[in-house]
Amino acid sequence: MRWNLRLAAANRGIWKASELQRMLAEHGLVISAGKMSGLWSGRPASLKLDDLNVICTVLGCPVGELLIPEPDKVIRPGHTEQPTAAAGGGSVLAVVPRRRDGRSLPPA
Repeated sequence: MRWNLRLAAANRGIWKASELQRMLAEHGLVISAGKMSGLWSGRPASLKLDDLNVICTVLGCPVGELLIPEPDKVIRPGHTEQPTAAAGGGSVLAVVPRRRDGRSLPPA
């Protein structure tokens, strides 16, 4: 997933992390300067869903604008190469969900 907070904020005229931090605090989400810096300029290691909900509410955007899927970066366990796109002549590797305890998944 690609984190897209800075662009989503810029599209709404918010150019400074401190401005967004203040707006989030007005909606009950108090974020430290260090965490705000990570959200603004980096790729957060973790983010609570409640916090994501407040961010989306303040920006007036859907989650899909903040989190951009990157399926081409998904690596199948046990394989060292990236899956290739079907248009490139290679085969597309499907990601098959498996339980950690080895039991089968329920039918789809």
